[in-house]
This record gives sequence, structure tokens and C-alpha cells, in this order.
Amino acid sequence: MGIDDTLADRRKALEEQFFRKQEEAAIATLRAQREALEARQALAAVSGIADDALLDRLLQLGIGPRAMAAFSLVPLVEVAWADGKLEAAEREAVLAAAKAAGLDPDSGGYQLLESWLGHRPGDELKDAWVQFTQWMRASMATADKDRLKDEVLGRARRVAEAAGGFLGLGSKVSKAEEAILAELAAAFES
Repeated sequence: MGIDDTLADRRKALEEQFFRKQEEAAIATLRAQREALEARQALAAVSGIADDALLDRLLQLGIGPRAMAAFSLVPLVEVAWADGKLEAAEREAVLAAAKAAGLDPDSGGYQLLESWLGHRPGDELKDAWVQFTQWMRASMATADKDRLKDEVLGRARRVAEAAGGFLGLGSKVSKAEEAILAELAAAFES
């Protein structure tokens, strides 16, 4: 084997190494893009949020699907229990929202939710939710905060409206439910 052959072999090895590294980098980039898309889809499924920019911002903050599921469901439970009792329609509305959020009925989260619907959770649950919301809002742009607030509190209001009114007359949301909704909304304010 001559010098030219040795040089050709080394050149070929260098090219192969270079292109292998390029391929690995391209594959890693595609994998990261796929994982980001899957994370966004999972977060959208549990939160009901369809705004990709907001979902991406939540993921950047380290808020994954499990945290978002809890974040999305606590206001529903708080509103459902606002007047001290849980109406069957409110229970169904909360469970429907959980199902729409992709919460698996066999999961621990769903069982915890059912526990909260069976026995009113203590104030520490709402307090933890408020603290988490305040932490999130400090890291978000105003438009993102407003969209998140609208999404989360909109579902909570629908739970409040589920059992409200008398024979379809009057306000569908009780004063106690309005008070809880106002308290939850305040957590989004600066």
C-alpha cells in the first residue's frame, strides 16, 4: 500500500466520520423536534389549550402535562365545592372536563380527582394552586397569562353554571361560586 492509498483511506475515513456526525446531529435535531411536538400535544390534551405559542411557553417554564392537569382541575373542584355541597351536575361537569383533558380514569390523578369530589379538599389545595399560579404568572407575558386565565377559569365557570339557577331561571352561578372564581382570577393578577 502506497502513500497515495494511505492518504485516500484516511481521507475516506475522515469523510465518513464527518458525515456520520452530520447524520447524528440531524437525527438528534429531528428527535428533539418530535419530542417537543409530543410534549406540546400531551400538554394540549390535558389542558385544553390549543394555542401553540402558549403551550411552548409553558413547556419552557418546565410545566409538563401532569402539573398542567392538576393546575387545570383544581379550579373546577374549588368551584364545584364553593357552596359547601357538590351537585350531581357539577360532579359530571368536572369529570367531563377531566375526560376532555385526557385524564385516564385508571390513573392516580383521576382517582385523586374522584377523592376530591367525594370529600371536599382542604384550603391547602387552593393555596398551593394560588402559589403555583403566582409563580407561573411572574414568568409569563401578559398575553400568555390572559389566555391561560381565560382557558382555566372558563372551564371553572362552566362547572359553576352546570347546576345553577332554579328551573332555568335566575343566575346560573351562585354568589359563593362567583367569590371563588374572583379569588382564583386574582391569582393571575400582578
